[in-house]
Amino acid sequence: MSDDREPSVNISGGVDGGGVAAEFDPATADTRAERVVDRLGELYWEKTYGGQDAFTCLVRTILSQNTSDKASQPAHDALIERYNAEGVDLARALAEAERSALAETISSAGLYNQKSEVIIATAEWVIEEFGSAVAFDEYVKDEAPETVRETLLDVRGVGPKTADCVLLFAGGRGGVFPVDTHVHRIYRRLGIAPADADHEDVRAVLEREVPAAKCGFGHTATIQFGREYCTARKPACLEDPEACPMADRCEQVGVYPETDDVVDPAEAPEADGTEGTDGRDDHSSA
Repeated sequence: MSDDREPSVNISGGVDGGGVAAEFDPATADTRAERVVDRLGELYWEKTYGGQDAFTCLVRTILSQNTSDKASQPAHDALIERYNAEGVDLARALAEAERSALAETISSAGLYNQKSEVIIATAEWVIEEFGSAVAFDEYVKDEAPETVRETLLDVRGVGPKTADCVLLFAGGRGGVFPVDTHVHRIYRRLGIAPADADHEDVRAVLEREVPAAKCGFGHTATIQFGREYCTARKPACLEDPEACPMADRCEQVGVYPETDDVVDPAEAPEADGTEGTDGRDDHSSA
């Protein structure tokens, strides 16, 4: 297992995202989704996650919303440098931050005025409900995952993907497969989730069909696969049918190499929402 398969900066995992190296046996796979995840493990890394500070992880994920790691990483680093002084609770520091100063600090992340408001409001919520970032971290790691998720989803600016990232990267909860734009696109394009599935529908399919231990690295590796191969507008299969490492596992829903056209899977005329949704891979080779 080589670290050079990982991106140098990846807010969702990778080198800076932490994690502990792991190995999983592909021979045990019995669903299409699991076989795809195993193939991703051959391409990239296999890790289990957990151990990040929950509030820091929450802030990181808010910063990453609707922007790239390239933009959000410097914003995160600048925020930590300015507000995370030794001996100072980060949640309290951000709850007391002046909004314009915070917005300037995180300006590289995009939507910085909106995100600064959300971060301050979230920090105020943490202080009010838990008293400190440390207590919030204990809650995330000790409480039942479904309870933590419900609690986080009640917070303004925290959606399912953000809540699930906190559960995965901070709480180390197995069976959590956060769904971002890459994951949402790819598993519908592959034909594993229904073409018209929303983010929560895709999450339900993946968490049902992928073993709990593989969900974390499945999420991070899918993101990298989406950046390198299965991009939104120019998937690798348009240039060369054999260029994509998932060519033999993909139904190419919404992708038309013969005309060089790509549409959202939900807009594909042949998609009826029933193909490939049971997850079983009885017909394909390992």
